This record gives sequence, C-alpha cells and structure tokens, in this order.
Amino acid sequence: MDASILKYQAFVETARLGSLTRAAEQMGYSQSGVSRMIADLERDWEVTLFNRGRRGITLTPDGERILPVAQRLCSEYHLLEERVGEIRGLETGAVRIGTVSSVATYILPRVLGDLQRRHPHVDYELLLGDYDQIERWVDSGRVDVGFLPYEPGAGIERAAIDRDELVAVVPRGHELAAHDSVTLRELARGPFLMLEQESAGMVPRLFKRARLSPNVWLRTWDDYAIMALVEAGLGVSILPSLILSRCPFDVAILPLEPRAYRDIYVTYRPQAELSRATRDFLRHLGQSLGDAGERSEG
Repeated sequence: MDASILKYQAFVETARLGSLTRAAEQMGYSQSGVSRMIADLERDWEVTLFNRGRRGITLTPDGERILPVAQRLCSEYHLLEERVGEIRGLETGAVRIGTVSSVATYILPRVLGDLQRRHPHVDYELLLGDYDQIERWVDSGRVDVGFLPYEPGAGIERAAIDRDELVAVVPRGHELAAHDSVTLRELARGPFLMLEQESAGMVPRLFKRARLSPNVWLRTWDDYAIMALVEAGLGVSILPSLILSRCPFDVAILPLEPRAYRDIYVTYRPQAELSRATRDFLRHLGQSLGDAGERSEG
C-alpha cells in the first residue's frame, strides 16, 4: 500500500476505534508505528488531529473536518485496488459491511459462508453500529454496504431484502400470555420496555398511529436485556422476530393485532462505485434470502 494512503488509513482507523492500540491491532502494526504515521500527517498538514489525554484519544475540530475526506480517499483507494485486480483476473478484494447485531447474527452467516466457498480470497469486515452510524458510513464510503430497517436518504441506493414481523414479548405468567394475539392498547398499559434503537422508528410509530402513549418504564439499547427483564416479570415489550429467532429466555411471544412488520434494506452507494466483490456480495445476498424464502414456503 502507498505510504501516504497507509497514513490516512491509520488516521481513519484511530478515529473510528478511539484508540491507537486497537487501530494498530486492526492494521497489523505496532502502536508506535501508527502513532508515528499520525504524527507525520499532523506535521505535514500543520494541524492537530487528535486530543491526547489520560482518558484516551479524541478528534479535534480540525480532525473532525478532515475525517470524512480521508474516509472517502481510503475507500476510493480500496476500490482502485479491486478494479486493478478485476482487470488482472484476480478474485480478490474486501467488502466492508455496516450492520446491527440481529442481521450479523441471523442473516449474514449463511450469505458469507456461501461466498467464502465461492471466493476464498475475498475478505470481509463487519462494523456494528446504530442505524444513524450505518447510514453515515455508507454515505461517506466507510462501508460498502449497510443494513437498515428504513429507506435511507438521497444518494444511497437500497433494496428491500426481508420483511420482519414485530411481535409482543410478555412474561410467561402474564395475563396476556394466554391470548392468541395482543393489541397495542393492552401493551401500552405497561410497564413497557422500549428498545432504544427503535426510538425514532417503528415501535413509537405504531403507538403514535394508534394514538396511544405507552407506559415506558425502561429504555435500553440491549435487546437481550429486554428479554431478560421480560422473563423476570418486569414488563412487556415489542421486538422484531429476527432478534427472537433464537431467544434463550423463557418468555411468551405473541403476534400483534393488527399485525405489524418492518422491512430490512441493504443499502449501498451507486453501482458504478462498487467493487466486483461488493457486487458479488449483493447478488449472493439476494439469491440466498430468496432461496431461504422458497424453502420456508415449501
């Protein structure tokens, strides 16, 4: 890799991970080597990129302004390498994927397993984040593809890949557990446990459309914490079925009345900007999920 690009990558990885040590581990270099590359950039550019203190390393205002440009530059360099590989007939490259844990756990394994057998020299990188982060990563080129439960903003391509039902989760001994289905009005009485990553999305919209205000007792980003709290009898919740497909907790899972769903989208930059490895990933993603759907219907 070109020495300058390597320095830019050191800057980008340190900003992403918030740690020189972790950036060095990610890149396969020593911490002193990564620190030296960033120092070289700061000297060449005559700016301070990071604040360094006892609590860690954070971007300066100048660093925040430069970071998106450095991210795009690194992304374009990786695309250049892959284009050259395509011309030379080499099946190499890397696909960087921004995702939430439910997609990483229940959708990606079967897709990546098939691709690993077909293209063993292609590498994959998974970045876990919240929905806003994933959309920014796709837009800036930090990742090649991202998974979102809503349609992204302008300039980002998308394709719906799955429809995931939203279901009620209640304690086994709860009066609602004996029902065939549960209404939003019954759940709104609470105490309700809100999955915080949905705070700007599906579950609050369901209640808003029904003109209901749930008695929210607790908010958290951790879906497993929600399940554990429901099992302990501390509240009720609404969760996507995908999260519950391997639920290790003893809870009752019931459909909503009326039933509700979320669409899961794979998002990416315009096709002309995608590497061959990324295009192959998108193609196999569609084929794999299509085959799974046909098997479940059969």
